[in-house]
Amino acid sequence: MDNLNEEVNVNNTKAVGNSNEYSADSIQVLEGLEAVRKRPAMYIGDTNIKGLHHLVYEVVDNSIDEALAGHCKVIDAFINEDGSITVSDDGRGIPVDYHEKEKKSALEVVLTVLHAGGKFDKDSYKVSGGLHGVGVSCVNALSSYLKAEVYRNGKKYQQEFSIGKPLGNVTVVGDTDRTGTTITFKPDASIFTTVEYNFEILESRLRELAYLNKKIRLTLTDKREKDENDNFRFAEFYSEEGLKEFVAFLDENREKITENIINVEAEKAGVPVEIALQYNNSYSENVHSYVNNINTIEGGTHLSGFRRGLTRTLKAYAEKSGMLAKLKFEISGDDFREGLTAVISVKVQEPQFEGQTKTKLGNNDVMGAVDQAVSEALGNYLEENPRDARIIVQKVILAATARLAARKARELVQRKSVLSGSGLPGKLADCAERDASLCEIYLVEGDSAGGTAKQGRDRKFQAIMPLRGKILNVEKAMNHKIFENEEIKNIFQALGVSIGTIDDSMALNLEKLRYHKVIIMTDADIDGSHITTLIMTFFFRHMQDLIANGHLYVATPPLYLIKRGQQERYCWTEDDRQRAVEDLGKGKEGSVHIQRYKGLGEMNAEQLWETTMNPEKRTLRQITIDSAAEADRIFSMLMGDDVPPRREFIEKHAKYAKIDV
Repeated sequence: MDNLNEEVNVNNTKAVGNSNEYSADSIQVLEGLEAVRKRPAMYIGDTNIKGLHHLVYEVVDNSIDEALAGHCKVIDAFINEDGSITVSDDGRGIPVDYHEKEKKSALEVVLTVLHAGGKFDKDSYKVSGGLHGVGVSCVNALSSYLKAEVYRNGKKYQQEFSIGKPLGNVTVVGDTDRTGTTITFKPDASIFTTVEYNFEILESRLRELAYLNKKIRLTLTDKREKDENDNFRFAEFYSEEGLKEFVAFLDENREKITENIINVEAEKAGVPVEIALQYNNSYSENVHSYVNNINTIEGGTHLSGFRRGLTRTLKAYAEKSGMLAKLKFEISGDDFREGLTAVISVKVQEPQFEGQTKTKLGNNDVMGAVDQAVSEALGNYLEENPRDARIIVQKVILAATARLAARKARELVQRKSVLSGSGLPGKLADCAERDASLCEIYLVEGDSAGGTAKQGRDRKFQAIMPLRGKILNVEKAMNHKIFENEEIKNIFQALGVSIGTIDDSMALNLEKLRYHKVIIMTDADIDGSHITTLIMTFFFRHMQDLIANGHLYVATPPLYLIKRGQQERYCWTEDDRQRAVEDLGKGKEGSVHIQRYKGLGEMNAEQLWETTMNPEKRTLRQITIDSAAEADRIFSMLMGDDVPPRREFIEKHAKYAKIDV
């Protein structure tokens, strides 16, 4: 084949050196594909919904890298009618020339060898979002079918694969006047627990990528469904200003207290740093960090650098302005971040990831780079915008005052715990097991349902904590009010966790967590959904580590009991109900009785155990945070003051009953 002086779509950003010399020689091979199908979870996280969607992200990341290298402007993704995925870009196209070391085409190397790609050659890509991932070869290994179409040098090339193995060589299938790569793949149903893609999950990630990589157009088309005008479901994302627009999107349901979004774009010590931040009237800190487009949910050195630069710069300005002169207490770092929404994005050539989920940045040099970038930009902004500066400092002082009140409330809770001996709330029906990894606690709506749950549970490992009515909406409450709330105090005491043990901050300490499964169990109606959301908001805002470590679940009680004579069947969805009615009613005399469960109290203890609490039969939904930024936005919208977006969201997502906002 002719040697093509072009590029690989294999993962990531800015080309340096002679970037056009992107050929087979640019492809470096690190290791083979053998283990991917045997242990897929090691490479994509899991084989459930999360891992399934990760396949799409890997392919899209390749195209994003081309865009960051300056060679791609449009990325189109499709969910096809048969459930397969197509991702197409207008980049340079993966090289198809002969790879000397591997004795096959560069395209085949990229698609069949793990960690093979231009991203490992510094002359092809400067930094790589996909370095954290595993490349399109892993997608190929976990797909029953994959087709690669490459547009380069006036030719259209094609190669097909099945479970990672080529079905033939690269062939020229036509002429073309475009460049780029199109990958179509169908996930292997023998690997994944589900192969059905969710439009909203993909939509959220593409939106995020558009904000993180400004001036790149991304689209998503779902060919599985059409609207009343016979059009496919479609979403398009494009951001002219990047992170500034991201912060505006995240804060659309919050009341801003400063007029402008502060924007930072700089390169320090060879590290490109981009940050946008704004203050609002909420009481929570909403800071989201990214490295090479990867959401670093555990933070890391870039987040530490941001916090350090923000605190030092704001404190210096506040002291210089004399606004702290009359304060009789010290202001902490947390006070400077209350009501702050910020997005931090850095591009790192060789990122080192740590932490339980490998999403914590460990590169020490990045801390100083971010610190310096924030200090300079924020310092200039405060000097040039004295009105905004004064509002921010006043917010900080208010936060510090409230923190002192919250500390007194926490101390009161802990003092009562010591005085009461066990420190456990009176309503808690504890379990006998003392190994926390084997224990679970049900947070149950109301005393009545709590009583039924206590009778139906397995006392050895299941504890029951009844909650009275709707707990406090923490989205709209100051911290000291939260710790004074009886139900929230009971939750803290029952779980055995403490808060505020590190430098008087709001850090959560999970060392003494008494149950490794915390299960929210509420009625299957609108009120029950609202209570679940209130409890989840509390955990997201004040015990996010509990969610991140996989401890939070939601129970799924049945919606219906279908009976006919001695036969009965529980149903969890409308589809289940229809099937059960048809099955039990076929060719038989007598009517089918349908009982709709509106509350847990309508079931007796045995029914509740069989359907909702028995580990052998129940379905628990584990709560995870795929996108902290999207979760932050949704909680602020659902639990905040702005009604119209909440109504629109509920009407779009509710499956049952009337909306009562």
